Amino acid sequence: MNDALVPPHVRGIEVDAQTRCAHYNSPRDVVAIKMKCCGEYFACKECHDALAGHALEPWPRGERESIAVLCGACGSELTIARYLENADRCPVCGTSFNPNCREHHAYYFR
Repeated sequence: MNDALVPPHVRGIEVDAQTRCAHYNSPRDVVAIKMKCCGEYFACKECHDALAGHALEPWPRGERESIAVLCGACGSELTIARYLENADRCPVCGTSFNPNCREHHAYYFR
């Protein structure tokens, strides 16, 4: 029996094993977001817009302790608060995240 955890499925367009997609695919684009509106991980908001069939709903400020961020490098799931506190790199494995992702936080988190 295999006790290894299976990482969550990440939806998107041309998603690779580390959650990069057709829209964001630099070596540091290794973050997927679980969308509040549907409870599914997507590689980015553009992938959600193309595939989900409904409008993206950001996480409310009062739900910062919800697990909603996936590090594509190590498969760790992070709370929104932990991700926002460590937005430059994964607090578990140390992999660098794309610093330009900060410009998109308002799409996902209020």
